[in-house]
Amino acid sequence: MSAGAPSVSEAAVSKAPTTPAPASPFERVGGHPVLQEITRRFYDLMEQDPAYTELRAMHAPDLSEMRTSLPLFLAGWAGGPRDWFEANPGKCMMSAHGSFAINKATAGQWGEAMRRAIDASEVADREIANAMADVLERMATSMARD
Repeated sequence: MSAGAPSVSEAAVSKAPTTPAPASPFERVGGHPVLQEITRRFYDLMEQDPAYTELRAMHAPDLSEMRTSLPLFLAGWAGGPRDWFEANPGKCMMSAHGSFAINKATAGQWGEAMRRAIDASEVADREIANAMADVLERMATSMARD
């Protein structure tokens, strides 16, 4: 073999087809624009639908910060940019909500409002959006303390 020529194994590796990494749920659902739309719908429901009065009462009067923060959390949680997690090191959903008196009713309201927001949003992949709604609903339910 001449100097500088690739070995047989190097040549085989370089010619092997590469399989692209599977798309993350973040990419499959439609990225930041879709997560922002889901968040807008979610907080609009919380503010406008009387079914979520108890849930709305647990939040600050101004939801602007939450409307900005939630899509960033969802992005990192779904395998996209981790900006929220980098800005909030060590914070998890349980610790972030530890001071709230979350019961089964309010957890159910959160899960239902999120599911409705996801269902009403134009997503790129409905299957992954439904799976996200299922997991988020279970996460909310797990925070109930009664």
